[in-house]
Amino acid sequence: MKKTLKDIDVKNKKIQMRVDFNVPLDGETGDITDDTRIKKAVPSIRYVVNNGGAVILMSHLGRPKGEARDNLRMGKVGAKLSALMNLEITVLDDCIGDTVVDTVSRMKPGDIILLENVRFYKAEKSKDENEKKEFAEKLFSIGADIYVNDAFGTSHRDHVSMTGHKGKMDSVVGFLVEKELEVLTDLLENPRHPMAAVLGGAKVSDKIGVIENLINFADKIIIGGGMMFTFRKVLGREIGNSMFEEDKCDIAKNLLKKAKDKGVEFLVGSDIVGARAVRADTEVQVFDNDIPDEWIGVDIGPDTVNEYVEALSGCKLVFWNGPMGVFEIEPFSKGTKAIAEALAEIDGISVIGGGDSASAVKKFNVAEKMYHISTGGGATLEFIEGRDLPGITCIADRDDG
Repeated sequence: MKKTLKDIDVKNKKIQMRVDFNVPLDGETGDITDDTRIKKAVPSIRYVVNNGGAVILMSHLGRPKGEARDNLRMGKVGAKLSALMNLEITVLDDCIGDTVVDTVSRMKPGDIILLENVRFYKAEKSKDENEKKEFAEKLFSIGADIYVNDAFGTSHRDHVSMTGHKGKMDSVVGFLVEKELEVLTDLLENPRHPMAAVLGGAKVSDKIGVIENLINFADKIIIGGGMMFTFRKVLGREIGNSMFEEDKCDIAKNLLKKAKDKGVEFLVGSDIVGARAVRADTEVQVFDNDIPDEWIGVDIGPDTVNEYVEALSGCKLVFWNGPMGVFEIEPFSKGTKAIAEALAEIDGISVIGGGDSASAVKKFNVAEKMYHISTGGGATLEFIEGRDLPGITCIADRDDG
């Protein structure tokens, strides 16, 4: 287990905390449209200030590509955090440099500052080791005592703000990351049966490692979204103009065979909702098994919905990552909505693997009925694959002996 906030004494300490404030913004107004990620960071921040520490927060926002962009400054995030916590937050206009060092040097217990967007510096994401080392020296010599990773969503990235603290200060994980590690580790090491994995999204290539690992202990693999058409194709079904990864056919065949050999039920559905185009004002029709030419698969059909809901009904553990169709467009959202509602009703644990699945359970008003909604997307998938996450492996281990 990794060391956590409660394993250290934060009193009179300055805590440099990496959080995930990469919140969605309105394209026209620049306003924050979903403050979930900010809310998730509050418990760790409040714990430090309530126990006599000061907090230096750092995050990225958007994709500024190594340049300072006014629309991606952290001011709006700081204002939202200040309102949520009812505390004053000082937002700086840089994340390194003399002004930052001077401000940190004058911090008192209970103070909170938010550094400027770390991705305004291209070195944050650089693959050049010298660039990374130079930026790390500046970012982690501003006067902090302890590093805290509370940004699970970027823990799969070997970025300077995630890993550059190594060898410079003690490190622990915050409460958000601690909870993620507990839930996801338990899912992998102590799966409750019967267990199902519901996997959707655009591409098989994004989920190969996840499927390969889950086949080892899941009882059912349920496939939806654009990725299902590659599986349907190798099973001899016509898929019309649906999304298809021809170069992944052999992998799909091998996954189907591996599941069969291990006795894992692998469901790719029967009927499909097809559309003339991927837009709301188009002709829509349900097709059994085969999709004619000139039609695009956009959602699972009603028979498949019933099949999937039935398959989930007796499960004690379900992991869901990826929508069943183009759920952002109302006529194509029924399959994803049905899965979300089914998971809200199961007599078991539902773990939502971040990304679009997290958006879906919120959209369909069942988020509060889920056992755990991961704040990671890619990080969650890589953890489920069994891969090490750079932002986690560099954190000090707890000495339980």
